[in-house]
Amino acid sequence: MVIPQHVAIILDGNGRWAKSKGMPRNYGHVRGAKNLEVICEDAYNMGIKYLTVYLFSTENWKRSKDEVDALMKLFRSYTKTCIKTARDNNMKVRVLGDPTALAPDLQKSLKNLVESSKDNTGLNFQIAINYGSRDEIVRGIRKLAADCRDGQFSPEDITEEMFAGYLDTAGIPDPDLLIRTSGEQRLSNYLMWQLAYTEFYFTEVPWPAFTKEELQKAIEKYNGRERRYGGIKEE
Repeated sequence: MVIPQHVAIILDGNGRWAKSKGMPRNYGHVRGAKNLEVICEDAYNMGIKYLTVYLFSTENWKRSKDEVDALMKLFRSYTKTCIKTARDNNMKVRVLGDPTALAPDLQKSLKNLVESSKDNTGLNFQIAINYGSRDEIVRGIRKLAADCRDGQFSPEDITEEMFAGYLDTAGIPDPDLLIRTSGEQRLSNYLMWQLAYTEFYFTEVPWPAFTKEELQKAIEKYNGRERRYGGIKEE
């Protein structure tokens, strides 16, 4: 069986899972964070080299203040735990998104997480926090336009490959497989440039209940797809 090199996941359904258990939404987020640690290890053991997860979108600020505050508290705890996890599991962590809207202490924790794991050679783990694909593309365009204005190159020199180097995912291969949990079937402003040729897998299972077996199902489904990249697959 072919194992996808890069898997991206939209971690959906934490709040609904908690509600189904008669618990508050924040309980679902806590359990979802714990499950993420487990799935990271499972993914690496299965041979996945890159795992990118959607933790908090630019649109998530519209949620209630209580829920946003609880999520930020959880992220503070998670980043500290993740430093130890990355060290113990030789995991290299990278942050996608615009950290400037986050509290200074959380920005510092994320920076420490990235810096402390930069030389690790195991799973490449990307965390998308305060991330939105449109925002990422606009930020990339601004950087590219500034370099063009400064004479580093002319507009005629711009290629898809060059532009990709201005995105948050510069140097990371595009995802082979996208998984979204909890039944929703939309991208929600996630990696829209990078997902151009990615296979999608949607499952009704909410993220806190997503297991190694569910990941295996997604990969089996991926193996049943014909990947043609716009061309005609030869017999």
